[in-house]
Amino acid sequence: MGKKLRVGIFSFTGDEGCVITFVEILNYKIRDWADKVDFVHARVLRNKNDMADIDVSFVEGAIASDKDRRKLLEIRENSKKVVAIGTCAISGAPSNHRNFFDEATREEIRPILQQFQHLEKVQPLNAFVRVDAVVPGCPIIEPTFVKVMENYLKEFGVT
Repeated sequence: MGKKLRVGIFSFTGDEGCVITFVEILNYKIRDWADKVDFVHARVLRNKNDMADIDVSFVEGAIASDKDRRKLLEIRENSKKVVAIGTCAISGAPSNHRNFFDEATREEIRPILQQFQHLEKVQPLNAFVRVDAVVPGCPIIEPTFVKVMENYLKEFGVT
């Protein structure tokens, strides 16, 4: 068997619609990708996940807490490429609605934000790390995700 692309799928603050769409994509692409892609980190697919030496990490959701930020930095450190998938990861919206609350509402929710160690603002991935590509949509646009994946298969010499 030849080289496989080591892929991670990660989720942060959002509704996980992009990961659900990713699973739907597997319904028709799994045969094409089975001998080319090793999903080494995908909570939706496996119990034991590996963060070492990932070729491409697909990341959905916005960064809302310091814990999220630290995990994202770890993903970036262990990934050759990071792809922001979905509107939350690309722009922070709609998860970032609290960024636009008036002062009275911000004061009202401050204890909750502190209790759960949330950041002052919800941010997109590129506020913290370099993002190499994006797959837009809410949820992601399926043909765009497939195209990005297949481009990385070529770039990393798998196909």
